[in-house]
Amino acid sequence: MRVFLTGATGFIGSRIAPELLAAGHQVLGMTRSEAGAEALRKVGAEAHLATLEDLDSIRAGAEQADAVIHTAFDHNFSNFVANCEKDKRVIEALGSVLKGSDRPILITSGTGLGDPGHGEPAREDVFNKGHPNPRILSELTGEALSEAGIDVRVVRLPQVHDTVRQGLITPVVAISREKGRVAYVGEGLNRWPAAPVLDVAKLYVLALDKGEAGARYHAVAEEGITARAIAEVLGEGLRLPVVSLSPEEVPQHFGWMAMFAALDMPASSAWTRTQLGWEPTGPSLIADLKAMDYGA
Repeated sequence: MRVFLTGATGFIGSRIAPELLAAGHQVLGMTRSEAGAEALRKVGAEAHLATLEDLDSIRAGAEQADAVIHTAFDHNFSNFVANCEKDKRVIEALGSVLKGSDRPILITSGTGLGDPGHGEPAREDVFNKGHPNPRILSELTGEALSEAGIDVRVVRLPQVHDTVRQGLITPVVAISREKGRVAYVGEGLNRWPAAPVLDVAKLYVLALDKGEAGARYHAVAEEGITARAIAEVLGEGLRLPVVSLSPEEVPQHFGWMAMFAALDMPASSAWTRTQLGWEPTGPSLIADLKAMDYGA
């Protein structure tokens, strides 16, 4: 298939493109810059210049493809709600091109939206429409496209990591440097799921090749690592004290990240592994955090 890949030079997309090519697909990769276009050409992909605000160009890219994988997202989390609204508009634009065809689109969301409540791990068969995560807009938009007859598949992400980036943990590192301490809330027993970025890239390709319309897939290698375990590794790497915060102290320390700091977000990928034969083999989150260059 000829696949239109948004975010093709991003953290995850840049790993998906080679996996697609290795699986025999052609890749039309969306990028914002000529430098990004050159990087895509070097791996054997074609480039399509566009930004998330340029909906006409995004539609033009989708029109040239047999399938769409949408990973582009504005990761300025201090403006998270507005960026989720932007993602809604992009998904709608992509869907407008695919309507009336059998061409699939894979969209991206977060594992927390599969939270059934009561502390159980999030599951693929659950869509918690009362979840406070603003990223719920992506799934709600995808659901509307599904109801319009479009083949929509969702890949839900945990903390996706290597030794350079680790999802929400990356801004935690920046906050810790600024505040001079690494913090967790209460006993630090709230859990965050995780997966290595290369394994996540492989899952997108499996979801394209073997997935089903309307399905949600969890890119989860580890169901949940406690906030305290994460903080202790960061404290060692940053050479900063590790402290417990009361709920009242959270907003002042974490700022915009306060909404995430105490969330317990375990997630399962049991159904995904059974359906797609996905078996993550990369390093654990703690291993990547220990191997990170904290002097950078």
